[in-house]
Parts: sequence; structure tokens; C-alpha cells
Amino acid sequence: MSMMLDMSLSSPEVRSEQALREDLAAAFRLAVRFGWHESVGNHFSAAVSEDGSKFLMNPKWRHFSEIRASDLLLLDANDETVMAGEKAPDPSAWCIHGTVHRTNPKARVLFHCHPPNATALATLQDPSMKPIDLNTARFFGKVAVDLGFGGMADEAEEGRRIAETLGDKPVLIMGNHGVSVSAVTVAEAFETLYFFERAAETLLKAYSTGQPLAVMSDNLAAKTAAEWEPYVGMGYEHFGFWKRELDRSEPDYKN
Repeated sequence: MSMMLDMSLSSPEVRSEQALREDLAAAFRLAVRFGWHESVGNHFSAAVSEDGSKFLMNPKWRHFSEIRASDLLLLDANDETVMAGEKAPDPSAWCIHGTVHRTNPKARVLFHCHPPNATALATLQDPSMKPIDLNTARFFGKVAVDLGFGGMADEAEEGRRIAETLGDKPVLIMGNHGVSVSAVTVAEAFETLYFFERAAETLLKAYSTGQPLAVMSDNLAAKTAAEWEPYVGMGYEHFGFWKRELDRSEPDYKN
């Protein structure tokens, strides 16, 4: 399996704002293809400043299938007047993404959405990702769980709790709500969300049989999760493939 990186998709420090805009616009279009979107809600963001406080995010209530690179809002997480502006983002988007980008510079990219399987998992009393196969074990020790659901996530305290619970984990299961994914690049966030949704589907299907789960030991799960690390290049190649597909079928995403 090739692990060669497409350097055009590499870390944000060496990428232009336009390149980030195109990657993020591509992620919105792909979310529609994979059925991760929900109506005109949910939100993805990517930091453009070194401290993470200036970031790109989708405009309020724009369907993911129509989002273009030029449509993305450039916001300042430290600007207290953002929500009073003419192009104010969705309140819950600002609450979650503004807080995370303001307080966690390492969270360069943040996807929040309600994909069917991850959201169903989030509704369980125990929504933890059990390591029962390669994909589920990929996330062993890498998932934070927030069981403090307080409604629409449009209040400052809700945003702070979500940001603090996410911490340095790549995935946050938001109990009774959905999922958030954090990464250094759009390509990595896309791959994490792709595999987490697949893992949630596998776990839910296993639960549905009513039979006991063959849960890996912690040692085996940790070993398996570590074995995924050298395959980061796979995510760049995967995202690169889908960008090429969009170039053929929906090239306006770059506009």
C-alpha cells in the first residue's frame, strides 16, 4: 500500500489561504456525497493564522452541495462583534468553532456534523467506541466523550465545555448530539471522519445482533491503533482522489 504523501495537501503552515479554501469547500461537497450533512446545518472550519484564531467557516445555512471556496467566511475568534455583523455565522457554529479555535491552536481543522451512524452511537447510554475490528480499534484512546448535552450548543458555557472535553483528541462524541473531528489538515479530518463513521456503523451492526461483542484487550487495541499511525499518507491519497473526482464533476467548488 502506497504511503507517499501528496505535498499539495500538506500542513496548513505551508498552504495558502486559497488552497485551504479549496480543500474545505471540497470537504463540504464530499460530506454530501457520503451522507454526513444534515439540511443546511452543521459546520466545518480551518485555521489560517498561526495561533488558530483566524479561521475559515461555512456561511450561515448554506447547503453543503453549493459551497464554493469564495463563500467561506474568514472569522476572528477573538472578535466579539462577529455575531452582530451582517454575515454572522450560525450561532451554534460560532459557539463551537469560535471557542475551539480561540483556545486550542493545535485544532487547525474542526468538522462538526451529524452523520447517521456516529450520531446513533452518540445517543447510547454508553457511546464509547469499542475496539472490535481494525477500524474501531483505530480510535482506541483517541476519542473524548461529552455527556453534558445542554441543547442547541449556542451558549458560551456549552462552547467552553465542548472545547475543554475535546482537548487533544481527534474525535469528540457529543452525547445526544453528534460528532466533532479535529485534525491538522482538512485531508486528515476528512479521513478521520470517514473511518469514524465506518467504525460506528460496524459497532452498531454488531450491537444489533444481540450477541456478545468480541472486544479486544486494551493491549491489543492500543497496538492496533498504533499500527494505523504510519498510514497517515493513505488519508492524503484518499482525499486527493476525491478532489480529482470533484474537479471532473463539480469544478465550481474551487471558485
